[in-house]
Formats: sequence, structure tokens, C-alpha cells
Amino acid sequence: MTLSQVGASEQARTGPAAEAPPPPAPVRRTTWLTVGGIVAALLALTALSLSVGAGEVGPARVLDYLLDRGGARSDGRLALVVGDLRLPRTLTALLVGAALGVAGAQLQCVTRNPLAETGLLGVNAGASLGVVVGIAVLGVQTSYGYLAFAFGGAVLASALVLLIAGSRGGGSPMRLVLGGSAVGATFGGLTGVLIVNSPEAYDRYRVWVLGSLAGVEGWTTLRQLAPVLGAGFLVAAFTTRPLAALALGDDLARGLGHRPGATRAAVATAVTLLTASAVALAGPISFLGLLAGFLARAVAGPRVGRLTLLAGLVGAAVLTGADVLARVVARPFEAPVSVIVALVGAPTLIAIVRSRKMAALGMTDTEPTGSSSAQGEAKAPGPDLVLRRGALSLLLPRRSALAVLGLAAALLAAVVVSAHAGQSELGLGRTFQAVFGYGDRLDVLLVQKFRLGRIVAGLAAGAALGLAGCLTQTLARNRLATPELLGVNDGATAAVLFSVTASGTFGAWWAGPLGALAAVLVVTFVSGGLGARGYRVLVVGLAMSALASALIQVAMARRSLNSAGSLLVWTSGSLNGRDYAVATPVLVGLALLVPLALVVARRLAVLRFDDNVASSLGVDPARVRLTCLLLAVALAGLAVGVCGPVGFVALAAPVIAGRLAGPARVPVLGSALVGAVLVVLADTLGRVLIGGVEIPVGIVTTVLGGPFLLWVLLGRKGNPA
Repeated sequence: MTLSQVGASEQARTGPAAEAPPPPAPVRRTTWLTVGGIVAALLALTALSLSVGAGEVGPARVLDYLLDRGGARSDGRLALVVGDLRLPRTLTALLVGAALGVAGAQLQCVTRNPLAETGLLGVNAGASLGVVVGIAVLGVQTSYGYLAFAFGGAVLASALVLLIAGSRGGGSPMRLVLGGSAVGATFGGLTGVLIVNSPEAYDRYRVWVLGSLAGVEGWTTLRQLAPVLGAGFLVAAFTTRPLAALALGDDLARGLGHRPGATRAAVATAVTLLTASAVALAGPISFLGLLAGFLARAVAGPRVGRLTLLAGLVGAAVLTGADVLARVVARPFEAPVSVIVALVGAPTLIAIVRSRKMAALGMTDTEPTGSSSAQGEAKAPGPDLVLRRGALSLLLPRRSALAVLGLAAALLAAVVVSAHAGQSELGLGRTFQAVFGYGDRLDVLLVQKFRLGRIVAGLAAGAALGLAGCLTQTLARNRLATPELLGVNDGATAAVLFSVTASGTFGAWWAGPLGALAAVLVVTFVSGGLGARGYRVLVVGLAMSALASALIQVAMARRSLNSAGSLLVWTSGSLNGRDYAVATPVLVGLALLVPLALVVARRLAVLRFDDNVASSLGVDPARVRLTCLLLAVALAGLAVGVCGPVGFVALAAPVIAGRLAGPARVPVLGSALVGAVLVVLADTLGRVLIGGVEIPVGIVTTVLGGPFLLWVLLGRKGNPA
């Protein structure tokens, strides 16, 4: 899950796309001067793109070709370098960058969320799945085949998102966000199933997924997609006025003669056409739509027409400049353009979000109101159980206690089923006895030696993820806030991969917590400390995650296929080869951290209310936040060190535990138990689903996580937010 989905819960309160009153004349003059500067920079970058590259053709000869001075166009070598390579590549960079910029701005306006990016509608995930299906199933090997399957997959994903978002009375911004998140997760999981079992498909996919304009040769591909891009730009232009009205609220938009549902559908159509074409031409260049929208808003403010135009110009300039850098920074090779975008864009985005102008636009330090945690609004607790023995008494919440007992029984059943899976000669009864060391010695050896170590590792990692998710969701008062919010997963994954490169061995469990802690420290420091709230922390976390993710992809792409294939399994989240030795550090960590989490949980529940209320009740909000943050980082880092980044467990476990235990308390134990059950069952399913093939546990949870997200967050009556 991306951080743009996390920030969406604040869209109704902050409304960054809301139409502001007309600015004074000096402000308008400054805005248009800035636009003129960006246009001048874009022209300069275009000239530079035409002058730089293979072929040793300098600017003078390029100008000769463009003006056809001295019959330069009849020179075959010059025609090849400039006419067939540089001109199509430069124009493609301009159009793709503009398409992603416009799509990002439109998506941010329609969702009223400045963290929305073009992957939100599942377009990137759909395109990736289409390409992998073409490679692994149909044997596609040509760039034109990649283009066709990428476009088809992107359109399919967006159509599903629109269908989901438009169900039950029309598509709200939150439905669009959650539908895109769910479809993207499911498609991403299916992509993982295919590439993890097909080395050939993964070898081609790991290069394509980095995004590049190096494959643009001639005008054929661009000519084929130019009508689609043109249609996307045209639809986006026609939606600017309805979007401006929609920013005032659905009721006011209807009063002005607009139809909110039709407006959102039109915007989604424009975003789909633009992003699908861009992905088909250059691969999934993520982060650019978010960056262009943010930079444009910093200059033009929230006015939709100017914002859309400026975002297109910024997107074109950024991608063209990144493509030029990609050609020169690693000569004679080319760097992936998506990595250049992340390297340039992440610091720029952080600088913008820390500026005073963003605060003036209401896009930073937003103070959440109310409670939207996974556990719901705080309500009066139900009847409790009182246990007394002499002068000692213990108060147990009845519903929470029953939920914990039920989950403990479910966990035992999951352990037995997992130990039994794949051992057809053992019945469930014999497996149950062998788990506890009874019965035939061969049965005990088989279960405890070859099965139980892996199961214990899964239990430990799942419990750590569930508890970390519970802490972050309650801390952020947002059911979508998981450890990914602060770049924990990407930081831990990058650290483990670095330890593999440095030491040449795998299994450094300590690298996960260290990487997670480093990521959180960087995000916290750059965003201005724990007191910073709202979009500032989210944007900084998103920028750091994008940067770490790009570096991880590059590291994977540059390793040998065998090495990258084994690391791919781990980065997908896997328990293969895990045993007691790997699980021990996590178990020790849980033994120390769970009691501390139980102590903090009582104070954490008070933070569901306003900080002033918490302070009046004797709770120090800053201290509780710091404690919970460190706990969540340690737990999530340990889990990543054991089994890699397993998705959706940290999201789902607190939601399920909260529904079982009730909304009155923070379900610390329940979340840990649910997380353990989910990981063990997902690992079991991955081992038995396809005979002779093991699907990593992280892929199973990701595939099933999308439908779960829809069921939990969209299946309820009323507003899903």
C-alpha cells in the first residue's frame, strides 16, 4: 500500500483542491512569470535532449538537421541519430511527462488529496500484470507486444476501479482511493505469482519495471498512441470547470448544474487514458504524477485550470531532464529514468512540503479531529469480568477476553493445520499430538524438526506485524495507517539487501530493525519532529519510500538472475528456510515489547481524543507517541528481518481484532494473535495451493488483501471513511 491512500482519510477535512478566491494582481503576475520560467526551462531541456546522446552528434549538426541546412536531412547517419532516435525520444519524454503531470493533478483534485498519484487507480499494477501475462503465458518478446499488453492491463484495472467506486450509490473520493488500492494490491500479487515461478518472465520484467525511454526508436509506437494521449488531454481539459465546482462539495456542485458522479468518471477516464499510454510508452514511472501536482500547487495554488496546465508543464520538464541525466550519469550505459526521477524529485518534494507556502495552503501540519482508527470511535466499555482472590482483584473486559480466547484457539488450529499440510500420511489427530511432543517418535521428529520451526517463525513475524499495525493505526487515528506510513518496510528491506551485498550471506535479522529505525529517524527529522502532523510526515515518508524502492529495484536488476531470483522470493515475503534460530530474536522481542505495549495501550486509547483532552487526563501525548513509534518500528523491523515485507497483515489484523474485541479498547493482544493466524494460514495456503510450487506468503496476503480491504472498508453501510 502506498502513502497516498493513508493520507486520503484527511481529504474531507483539508480539501486542498478547494477553489480559493481570486488572488490579487501581484500574485497572478508572479504566477504567470513562474509559468514563463518553466516554459523557458522546458525549451532549454528539449534542446539539451536533442543535443545529448549516442552518435556523437553535437548541437550544431542537430540544428542543421532541423532546419535542413545544406541538405543535412539527406545525411543517412544524421537522419538516424536525430530523426529516428533523438527526436522521437524527446517528444515521447515531453508527452509522457505531461500526461503523468496532468493525470496526477486531476487525480489530486478529484480525490481532494494532494498525496494521490497515478498508481492510485491501479493503472501501474494493471500494466505490470498485462506485461507479465504476455511474457509468461503467451511468450511475448517484442516491445510492441509489451505496449499492447501494458495498455490492456492498465485499462482493465481502471475499469474495475470505476466499477467498484461507482457501486452503491456513486463514487466518492474515498471509494476511488480504496478501490484503486484494492485492485492494485490484487493485481500486484498476481504479478508476483507469475514472476516468482518464471525466471524468464522475471528477467524481462525487472528491466521493464524500472521505466526507460531507451526503447523509443522511430515514430511507430508514438504514432499509435498519439490519438489516445490526445483524447486523454482533451477529456482532462473539459473536466477543469466541473472539478472546480466539485471542490466546493457535491451539493453545491449539483446546485451549479454539474453531476459529481459523471465528473469523477470523466476524470478517471482521462487519468486512465493518459497514464496507460505513458506506462505503455515508457514503463511504470511512479512518483512523477505526485511530484508534478505538488510543484504545480506550490506555484499556482489550488485553482484547477492553472494547476492542471502547470502540472503538465512541470511533468514534461522533469521527465525530459531526468531522461537527459539518465543518458549521461553512467556512460556508456543508461540509468533507469524512474530512479533519476526519484533521486531528483524526493528532495524537491521534501523542500516544497516544508515551505511556508504549503502551510498557507493548508497542506501541512493538519490536526486530525475525531477518531478514524481501525477500532472505530471510542465508546463506553461494556460489562467486565472481575476476578478476586483475597485482597487482589483483576478487571477483565468481557468481550476482549472472549475474543482473545477465541483467537488463541484459532491460532492453535492454524498451527495444527499448517503442520499437517503436505503430510498426507499423518491424520490431524496424530499431527496434534506431534505438535506437543506426544505419539510416534517419527511423527514428532517429522513435525517438530521440519515443520514447527517454520511455523514458529511465521507466528512470531505475524504477531509482530499485527501489533505494529495496531500501534500505528491507533497512533495516526487512521485505519489505513500501517508501518509503511513512515517508510519502515522499504527501509528495512533496503538494509537487509545491503547486508546481503556487504557480507555475501543472508539471514542478518538485525539489519531489518536497523533499516526501519534509520528510515523513521530520517523521516521524523526531515519532517520536523514528532510534533509535525498531517501531510508533512506523509509526504516525507512517501518521498523516502519512493527513493528506497527505486534503489531496491536497481539493486535487484543489477544482480545475476539466480541471485536476484532468490532475493525476489524474500522481497515478496517468504518463510522458506526459516526456523527456530531465525524466529528466536523476534520471540525475544515480543516477550519484551508486548508487555510494554499493553502498558502503553491504556494511554494510547486516550489519544483517540484531542491532545488537550489527553493532557487533561494526565497523559503526555508526545511521550506516548514516541514510545508507540519506537515499538512499532522495532516490531515491524524484526518481522521484515525474518520473512521480508509481508503486506496487508499490519492493515488487516487490527481491523479484525477491533471488530472482535469491540471499539472500547485498543486490541493489542488481539491484533498480535490475528496477525499470527493470518501469516500461518497464508503460508499454508501458499504451500498447498499449487502442487510442487510454493507461493511466498507475502504474495498470498497481497492477493487476498485487496478483496479484504474492499469487504471491510467498502462493505459497510454509510461512508466507508
